[in-house]
Amino acid sequence: MARLPIISAEDMNENQRNIHDRILSGKRAGFRGPFNIWVHSPGFLDVLEKVGAYLRFDSALDPRLSEMAILITARFWTAQYEWFAHEPHALKGGLDPAIISAIAERRRPENMKPDEEALYDFCTELHETHAVGDAAYRAAFDQFGERGVVELTGLIGHYTMVSMTLNAFEVEIPGGNDLPLSV
Repeated sequence: MARLPIISAEDMNENQRNIHDRILSGKRAGFRGPFNIWVHSPGFLDVLEKVGAYLRFDSALDPRLSEMAILITARFWTAQYEWFAHEPHALKGGLDPAIISAIAERRRPENMKPDEEALYDFCTELHETHAVGDAAYRAAFDQFGERGVVELTGLIGHYTMVSMTLNAFEVEIPGGNDLPLSV
C-alpha cells in the first residue's frame, strides 16, 4: 500500500481537481502512478506534469528511444511501477523485445541500432558514473544533436524523479500483478 492515500477526484480541492481534469483531458488518458502522490502538492504536480508531457510526447526523441531511456532509468532505480507502465509503450514504440529483456536483466543489449547504442551508453554512463565520457557524449550528440542530448538528459532526470517518487512512497503496480523486475 502506498505511503500516502490516493485522493479520489470527488475529495480533491478545486486546485487539485483542475489539474486532475487537465491531465485526464490530455495525451496521458489516465491519472495514476506518481500523479497520485504529487497531487498532495498540486503546484508541484502542475509543473512536473507539464515537463513530463513535453519530454514524453514532444521531445526530439522518437517514442522508441524515449521509452528505451525511461526503461533504462526504471531498471537503474528498480522502479517496478515505472517499468510496468512503460514496457508496453516501448513495445508499441518499436523497441525490440530483446533489448527490453536485456535491460531488465541488467545486460548490455546485443544488436542495437546506432541510435539505440548511443542512447544506451549515454544513459548508462550518466546513471552509473554520474557523468558522461567524451566518446558516449559525442556518439549521442552525433545521433541526436544539441536539442536531443539536452532533452535526453532532461528525460532521464525527470524519470529519475518519477522513480524516486514511486519507490519512496511505495506505489504498487496495479491489479496485484507480479513485480516485473528482479531486485
